[in-house]
Formats: sequence, structure tokens, C-alpha cells
Amino acid sequence: MSDEPDLDTIERRMRGAVESLKHEFAGLRTGRASPTLLDPIVVEAYGAQMPINQLGSVSIPEPRMLSVSVWDKSMVGLVDKAIRNAGLGVNPVVDGTLIRIPIPELNQERRQEMVKLASKYTEQARVAVRNVRRDGMDQLKKLEKDGKISEDDHKIYADEVQSMTDKTIGEIDQLLGSKEREILHV
Repeated sequence: MSDEPDLDTIERRMRGAVESLKHEFAGLRTGRASPTLLDPIVVEAYGAQMPINQLGSVSIPEPRMLSVSVWDKSMVGLVDKAIRNAGLGVNPVVDGTLIRIPIPELNQERRQEMVKLASKYTEQARVAVRNVRRDGMDQLKKLEKDGKISEDDHKIYADEVQSMTDKTIGEIDQLLGSKEREILHV
């Protein structure tokens, strides 16, 4: 361990939490078909958990329709079951190795559920950022205890870590606000 705290790693890990949240938000649909809607779904296949895009090709034949062309005929039932159990509020239709997924209009109740889900994803991102902050603060305490940084340096670095945390959580809150407006926009 060096004599300086690794602020770049702390910032990179906080950015990772924001990027993960953006990815989660991409999967929240707003009434339009999007292949990212199926990204979080994993299927128990070949003895492992696999994402759908590794078992077939996902396409958008119409604005309100997704289709999954499953490559292995024996996996069609498992993919269909995984989509049904994902809690997306969709009803897939199986046609041979093709699974069609019509995307229904969002009603007000479903929009509220989506906002709750977005809030849940946001809270997970906040917790991840706070965990990174805690790790950074622990690193600073250890450096000070080992005599590698002074008490004054510890305070300066701690303020910098807190500033990064506040900025990142502010960005996460902004993402939630814009996603809520997008979901609730009729």
C-alpha cells in the first residue's frame, strides 16, 4: 500500500455504481420495446445461469413487440418460463423457436410499479456508493494509524471522499428524477 490514498479507485467504483444504475434504468420500459428489457433475465441453461442474449437473438420487429429467436430448440421452454417469471408484466407467445413478446400499454398502476422499481434500483446504487465511501474512509484510517499520512491529511482526504460521495449521490438522484418523469409521461 502506498503513502497516498487511492482516490482514483474510489471515484472509479462510485462511477461504476452510476453506470450500473443507468443499465438497470435502460431495462425499465416506458411503453416501447427495447432489447435491454430482457437484459436482467437469466435462464438456467447448460448447468449455468445465462442471459437470454446468449441463448438467442433479440430483435424488435415492431415498435411494441420484442422477439427472441432461440438457437437451441430444447431451450425455448426455459427461455419462455424465465421471461414469464421475470415480473415484467408481459405475456410471451411461443411459435417454434421464436418467442414473440407483445409490449402492452402502460396503465397508471403499472407506471407506479415502474417508479417503485426505479426507486429500488436507485437505493441499491446509493448503498453501493456509501459502501465505497466507507471503504475509502477505512483506508484513510489505516494509513493514518500506520503513520503514512498525518491527521490533517486524513481530514483533507476524508473531505474529498465525502465530496465525491455527495456529487455521485446527487447524480443518482437526478437520474431517478428524469426516469420518473419519463415513466409517468403519458
